[in-house]
Amino acid sequence: MKFQNKLMAGYLLACVIPLVFVSVFIFRQAAAGLEDSSQEFASLYTSQIKTSLNEFLEEYDEVTKSVLVDNELIYRLGEARKLPMAEQVNQRVAAQRLLMRVALLKSEISTVMLISRDNSVYQYTATTSRVNEEALLSRPWYREIDSSNETFFITGLHDRSHYEDKGAGAVVTIGRVLYSSNGAYAGLLLLDLDPFTLLQLDHEFIMARDKYGISVFISNRKGQMVYHSDAASGRMSWEKVLESEAGYMEDSGRKDRIVLLGSTGQGELSIRTEIPRVKLLQKINDMQGMTVIIIVLSCLFITLISLALSYTITKPIKSLRRSMKQAEIGQYVPIEKEQSRDEIGSLVHSYNKMILTIRDLIEDVYIAEIKQRQAKFIALQNQINPHMLYNTLESIRMKAIVNDDDEAAEMIRILARMFRLALGKEGRSHAIQHELEYTTNYLQLQNIRFENMFRLSVRIPKDMLRCRVIPLIFQPIVENSINHGFTDYDRPMEIGIEGNWTEEGDLLIRITDDGAGMSEAKRLELMALLEDVETNKTKLGQTDAPAGKGLGLVNIAERIKLQYGDRYYLALLPAAGNGTAIEILLPSSSYEERKESP
Repeated sequence: MKFQNKLMAGYLLACVIPLVFVSVFIFRQAAAGLEDSSQEFASLYTSQIKTSLNEFLEEYDEVTKSVLVDNELIYRLGEARKLPMAEQVNQRVAAQRLLMRVALLKSEISTVMLISRDNSVYQYTATTSRVNEEALLSRPWYREIDSSNETFFITGLHDRSHYEDKGAGAVVTIGRVLYSSNGAYAGLLLLDLDPFTLLQLDHEFIMARDKYGISVFISNRKGQMVYHSDAASGRMSWEKVLESEAGYMEDSGRKDRIVLLGSTGQGELSIRTEIPRVKLLQKINDMQGMTVIIIVLSCLFITLISLALSYTITKPIKSLRRSMKQAEIGQYVPIEKEQSRDEIGSLVHSYNKMILTIRDLIEDVYIAEIKQRQAKFIALQNQINPHMLYNTLESIRMKAIVNDDDEAAEMIRILARMFRLALGKEGRSHAIQHELEYTTNYLQLQNIRFENMFRLSVRIPKDMLRCRVIPLIFQPIVENSINHGFTDYDRPMEIGIEGNWTEEGDLLIRITDDGAGMSEAKRLELMALLEDVETNKTKLGQTDAPAGKGLGLVNIAERIKLQYGDRYYLALLPAAGNGTAIEILLPSSSYEERKESP
């Protein structure tokens, strides 16, 4: 992973993980607190309903008890059929007045009925619809009341089929069993009410009910539905409530709702409050969504900040890295862009100073090395003054001719030719053909001296003979072979020069002899010296051959590296028997061509 990605990922993790952790923790705490508050609100709502119902029951308990002041009248109503017609009329008028007085106590009472002990029905209604007496006495809910032992009771919801108009809707009946002063059964007092009147809530509670979708179910001791909030508020018809009454009071344990149960003080009514969790906990859901949005936006913001910071930090580092890559390949270019004044900017500034210093030092060292190479090469080439040699040798040769010494004159001519080839007008490089001619002339001199004891075999391609090389690389090797390898005067010494092309197009030349060779210790010592030859100017002055020792193998190896670079070399090959083998690797181009090329 790149440093910029690591930096950005680390910054994101350092910021996002605490952000998510804190957000989730705060959300859970807030959600738990809000749910507790919602539970408390629901409990308060149920408590308000219970308080209202207790007040309602107390009021109607008093209302129904108010008729007991005329319990003698009520008791006599059960004997009305035995009285004369005029007395019956008087009693009916008295009962009518009693019922009207009860109806006037509470404005929501629509119909008041009194059933005497002989099942005679007396009624008062504030509406135009009257109760059908026969239908009333045949209703199932009435028969349940008649068989009940309760003194004060509330029936479940029932239809209006006992009214003459048989209108739509439902009513709930509140009643009391009436007894005479001596404890005898006197009759029943029944009050028909609109179910809506059972629960009178203030405006704030109605708003809360509608906002949170609260449903309130009220049932009597027998489990019959007395009140349904959806029907009371008009969201559902009373007929539908009556059709599926039993299902509303079952506690199915649904987890999508909060259910709170309660009852009135005497247990006459049971209260069931249901609040959908979706609506009650809507704020929690909104908070959850807002928390997710905040986390996402925060992560995006942190990502942008992380990208900006990581880019700001890594940009100068990348520039520094590119500049270092260029320095690796020898291009010492400072970073030109203006840098910040922080630690990284200070590092880039120091790096620029270092690059400029290195570049200056390299230029100084390069110039000094070139001068030293030139001086060394000139020193190697000019070890012998050519003009003095030419003149001296020509004088000696003429003297030998005058004295009729043809052999000496021939040797002097060959030697003069050698010097002209090595130090003549062709300068610092000449063709391999000239180098071979120089070497051949040298062997001719040695054969005159040693009576033809040396044989030279040359196996070099014709196209290679035109390649130009620095002078004096073959002859010193052949000279070493004669000086150190020729010890047996009983047989001629074979010297071979072989040339081949490498795959890269370079010249690979091997010079071999079948002489005495050298000891293993001497071989290892010479191989170490050749391997240690460097173009480093620190060692340039250390590999010079001592004065008067000639141009040895180390000198040739050094000149090759000075002229062509470290890739090219002179090496001593491992011995494969008697004799010595030298390998030389040279470029195919001339010294002048390399010097002129960019």
